Amino acid sequence: MENNEDLENRRVKNRGGGGAYNNNHYNNPTSSYYQEERGWISWLIPLFVVANVVMFIITMSINNCPRNIRDDDRFHPSRGTSQGECVGRFLGRFSFQPLRENPLFGPSSSTLLKMGALEWNKVVHQHQGWRLISCMWLHAGIIHLLANMLSLVFIGIRLEQQFGFVRIGIIYLLSGFGGSVLSSLFIRNNISVGASGALFGLLGAMLSELLTNWTIYTNKTAALFTLIVIIAINLAVGILPHVDNFAHIGGFATGLLLGFILLVRPQFGWVESQNLPVNARVRSKHKAYQYVLGLIALVLVIVGYTVGLVMLFRGENGYDHCHWCRYLSCVPTSRWKCQN
Repeated sequence: MENNEDLENRRVKNRGGGGAYNNNHYNNPTSSYYQEERGWISWLIPLFVVANVVMFIITMSINNCPRNIRDDDRFHPSRGTSQGECVGRFLGRFSFQPLRENPLFGPSSSTLLKMGALEWNKVVHQHQGWRLISCMWLHAGIIHLLANMLSLVFIGIRLEQQFGFVRIGIIYLLSGFGGSVLSSLFIRNNISVGASGALFGLLGAMLSELLTNWTIYTNKTAALFTLIVIIAINLAVGILPHVDNFAHIGGFATGLLLGFILLVRPQFGWVESQNLPVNARVRSKHKAYQYVLGLIALVLVIVGYTVGLVMLFRGENGYDHCHWCRYLSCVPTSRWKCQN
């Protein structure tokens, strides 16, 4: 053990002080220390971005606001002027719904529902479980899309460069699915769309990666504090009305658990120590607590998915089991109410 500790101490000293991995853990993914850190080329996250943008374009084309407004005027003349005109009519069929209907510059809710938005009744009673996945690729408006895609680029590309497309792709998709399941258990009267659940899953995975690989960081406390503040701010935004914070929470919890399973790194010196004499090697690739955390997380993921899906398809209301959970998604104030 003394040789192992000396080996690790020498590695730390050789790499210098400063941020995690001498400030190169995130800035220099081509570090030769880990075989895992050879620097993958990020292509999956950009592909996800393109897929979301293409789906938004298709959704806006199908929405065809000018035609829908004319049809609405034809059958409901008194409602046409009260709803207002399409925004950006020069865009033709790609113009946005009136801001009174959709302030995010996007399509109508009926179009989103047609394209695969998450809606409790259709999932449970009409057996359209595919909406738990399709809703991840839809966005309520151009503002919603830009906010999510910018976040995905800044968070996802860096993670994919470090851990590869397989692990990050699994975390992204399963986190989005987990967010959809939790959202469906609590939200029945509204539709839900967006990649926010998957994005919060990546944030959760970043937190668990920091915790499970705690011993190989130098500025660990500063990194942990910064990450927690970012997560807290994003979750706090979810208590505003018309924001599906249950998707955020479900995605975050799923990503947090998956990070303990998929983003485990070897302990300091394990790779290079294979070329050293036997008595100077780091004998274990991972530390005991990494195995324990991974096992606990695996059990919780399986149990969580099983219980959530059983409750959902049995038609149970999440509020019946957690009355105070309504405050996780919307906190009533003098400015707004949270009945829906």
